[in-house]
Amino acid sequence: MKIPKSTLEQWQVLQAIVECGGYAQAAEALHRSQSSVSYMVAKLQEQLGVELLEIDGRRARLTRNGEALLNKARELLGDAFQLEQLAGSLAEGWEPQVSIAVDSLFPVELLVQVLRDFEPWARHTRVNLEETVLSGSEDALIEKRVDIAIVSRIPSGFLGDALMDIEFVAVAHPCHPLHALGRELELDDLGRNLQIVVRDSGTLNPRDHGWLNSNQRWSVTSPHTRLEMICNGIGFGWLAEHKIKNQLEQGLLKPLPLRVGQRRKLSLSLVVANPELAGPGTCRLANLIRKVVADGIQLRPLCE
Repeated sequence: MKIPKSTLEQWQVLQAIVECGGYAQAAEALHRSQSSVSYMVAKLQEQLGVELLEIDGRRARLTRNGEALLNKARELLGDAFQLEQLAGSLAEGWEPQVSIAVDSLFPVELLVQVLRDFEPWARHTRVNLEETVLSGSEDALIEKRVDIAIVSRIPSGFLGDALMDIEFVAVAHPCHPLHALGRELELDDLGRNLQIVVRDSGTLNPRDHGWLNSNQRWSVTSPHTRLEMICNGIGFGWLAEHKIKNQLEQGLLKPLPLRVGQRRKLSLSLVVANPELAGPGTCRLANLIRKVVADGIQLRPLCE
């Protein structure tokens, strides 16, 4: 096993000499004697067999070789500091990974803001995000795949906090045959037309929330695909109102004039899988979710 001739400490001293402009200034910044600083750089040059510094007036400047080597050494020093920060985070109990399952109904603007706010706190914590449909987040909790979940139904054995209500509205393209009837619609009218639904991503206790007992039903796995299909005149469906605001304003979708049942409501809740054993990262992320939801869905600018 080979052992490097140079040390990170030597490269740090060299960097200080360059950034501070001389041996004396570097010694003061590093709280060392000037003789020890001079010795460490001289020893480094001897070990490498390369001249790293040259004196220009009263300033110490890098040679071309010294500049190339110090650029690489800066990367090593940065990695070393990150390694120490990681050790400190782990010592404080920060988890190396936090996993979260999020129902696809949760507003993406809120999710982005939560992750943006979490990132500065969790430089050494990986985030594993699982986006789910219907009972998918419940499965993730039951199977112990996640630390946090945003669910539309809290599974047995877990406690959660109410986050927000999601409003659904029955819609179709303005040129859809259902709109052409020119009257209030009944359940039978819907049963004679194609409904587009999103398949439950869960497998333990799958649900058919919002489906009619009709053979005229197409299932897709992506909420975005369903939206595109309905916007292009293929079928109808109950869609989350906050997800289709632009399409409604642009006239790509129009609410169906149902006599009853045009609107539906579903509540989303936040569940911490194991509150008693949750680490700092999990607690921080859960608190950010609560705060961002309470503040509203307006995504804050990146530069403020």
